[in-house]
Amino acid sequence: MDKQQQKLKRKKENSLNGDNSRLSRSAILGSIVSTIIASTPLLYLIHESVPDKVVWDTFFGTYESGLWESAQYAMWVYTGKIVPLLLILIWFLTCKHWWHHVLLIPIIMYSFQIITSFNAEFKRTDENQLLYLLPVLVIVVPSIYLIRAKMFNKINTSDKSLEELEAEFMIKPKSLWGRIKQYF
Repeated sequence: MDKQQQKLKRKKENSLNGDNSRLSRSAILGSIVSTIIASTPLLYLIHESVPDKVVWDTFFGTYESGLWESAQYAMWVYTGKIVPLLLILIWFLTCKHWWHHVLLIPIIMYSFQIITSFNAEFKRTDENQLLYLLPVLVIVVPSIYLIRAKMFNKINTSDKSLEELEAEFMIKPKSLWGRIKQYF
C-alpha cells in the first residue's frame, strides 16, 4: 500500500505543479474567445463608421463598392455574414458534443455567401447555394445519423449513460492546433 500511496502523492504533486501552465493557457485562450464573443456587437456595427459613398479611401487602400452602390451598405452586408460565421467557427472549435460536425453546414453556407458577396458582379448573391452545399450535406448528415444510430444502439444494449457514450464518441485533441488540424 505504501507504493500506491507514494504514487498517488507524486501524481497529486505533479498535477498541482503542472496545472498552472495548463490553467494559464486555458485562461488566456478562454479570455481571447470570450473577448471576441463579447465584441461581436461592436464588430457588427463597424459598418456605421464607413462613409456612404461608392469609393472609400482608407490607409489600407481604396474600396470601390461596385454594384452595392455604397461602401456602407457593402460593409453592412459583409459584417452581417462575417459575424455569424465567426461565432459559428468558435462554437465548432469549442464544441465537445458528437454532433458538432453538423456546424460545418452553416460554416460553409456563410463562407460561400461571403465569397459571392466580395464578387460584386453576382447580382443574385444568396441564390443557388444549396447546390454548393449539397455535397457537404450528403456527407455530413448521413454520418451524423449513423453516429446517432450507433449511440442509441449502444444505449439499448448497455447500461451506460448518454454522457458516457458521448464521451466515448468524442475526439479530444490536446492543443488548439490539434483541434483545427482534426477537421482538415
